[in-house]
Amino acid sequence: MSIKEFIKKYDSQNQFQVLKETYKQIEYTVSNSYPDLKFSQTDFNKVIISGLGGSAISGDLLKNFLKDELYVPVTVNRNYFLPSFADEKTLLIASSYSGNTEETLSSFNDALKKGCKIICISTGGKLEKLAEENSTPFIRLQKGFQPRYALGLSFFTLLRLFENMKLISSQSKVTDSIIKLWKDKAGEYSNEGNIAASVAEQLIGYIPIIYSAEDYTNAVGYRFKSQLNENSKLHAFHHEFPEMNHNEIIGWESHQQKKLHTKVIYILDEIYHPQIKKRFQIVSEFIKKADVEIISLQSNEKNFKVRIMDLIFLADWISFYLGVLRGFDPSEIEYINLLKERLS
Repeated sequence: MSIKEFIKKYDSQNQFQVLKETYKQIEYTVSNSYPDLKFSQTDFNKVIISGLGGSAISGDLLKNFLKDELYVPVTVNRNYFLPSFADEKTLLIASSYSGNTEETLSSFNDALKKGCKIICISTGGKLEKLAEENSTPFIRLQKGFQPRYALGLSFFTLLRLFENMKLISSQSKVTDSIIKLWKDKAGEYSNEGNIAASVAEQLIGYIPIIYSAEDYTNAVGYRFKSQLNENSKLHAFHHEFPEMNHNEIIGWESHQQKKLHTKVIYILDEIYHPQIKKRFQIVSEFIKKADVEIISLQSNEKNFKVRIMDLIFLADWISFYLGVLRGFDPSEIEYINLLKERLS
């Protein structure tokens, strides 16, 4: 079958079209309304972004994206409670696309007890009700997406919020560049023989091991790993340089490719520290010695922020294509839904 036939057979909710139009999510965040806040940036000295899945990865990505601009510490929280340092000088951003993520709802209540400033981001659900009951600022997201396919909404809402709070300078120019990039790339990745489909084909029958760089692209690597899990229905693993060089590197000494079929994916960027670049090169020798292929993904865009969003978008398409090529519906998340039912 051709790729188009695989898509027609397995893409039950037309995520292909959702991916093509992801740039429209950014446009929504640009035109969306944002509440007037009853506090200013002088009222808090740290930010906690509380969420799971796509909401949490948006926080991780924000830290990569703004790595040279943030002057307040930002922590991403994936739990039912907040860190012990959360207090009245903390801004909690409670982010849940559905509005019903139980860990996020619990952290909201914890923030109330600790006297934190709170802002909520969601399409509605229980989180909106909590915001109404406690007179908490609420930012409404566009409905109709599965959370992992709504990164454009979650991430760029966070970015716009940081702009509005004057924690960062205007990001309008780079945002416009990313809108254009995602629109152009959507056209490219929709055609036969594109790089996203090609990489997906190379990964069939293998377990991907993704390596990125701490503070630069670790959010890209972890997002890719998660998308392979959910969209491709595949185990995938992720680690970061330089930490990987202090533990996981030893696993390659005894790696037996016939027993564990793997391919390594490097997430690379030109602004990595020179020693990080050298580490990637040296580790490549060890991996190839274990008879494992390395696939390198790197963007050629001029701006670092645009480059990481270029890689994010490419990874999303790879995971989509790998799912349908393996004969799976990229929308289905049966075990996640079953777990939620059992927990409730």
